Amino acid sequence: MSYCRQEGKDRIIFVTKEDHETPSSAELVADDPNDPYEDHGLILPNGEINWNCPCLGGMASGPCGEQFKSAFSCFHYSKEEIKGSDCVDHFRAMQECMQKYPDLYPQEDDEEEEEEKQSKDLEATPAAGQEKEGSS
Repeated sequence: MSYCRQEGKDRIIFVTKEDHETPSSAELVADDPNDPYEDHGLILPNGEINWNCPCLGGMASGPCGEQFKSAFSCFHYSKEEIKGSDCVDHFRAMQECMQKYPDLYPQEDDEEEEEEKQSKDLEATPAAGQEKEGSS
């Protein structure tokens, strides 16, 4: 016999082997492609950009969100032979904004330099128990 119990916010359902042997009576509902609350990818069915897509990593909502949206939109809708070549000013504005917030938008060069510095510091520190060459 199956039963349920509540533990805090969780509801735990125990079922028996017999419960699993009977076919499910659940009815699946087809997704509504026009549901504005449905999760979609980067591009919505109507061709617009989905600024709520997790794939954007929150870039559209930070302090430089408007600059990001402007640059990304320009690139997405660009008709130039070299896609996005007409968006340089938008990307420059986004980059200038991001440089004002280095804690939120660390540059890759900064991260690599910090890792290299830590690596060199470890190499420069002699390992415990090693003797210097030439001493006896």
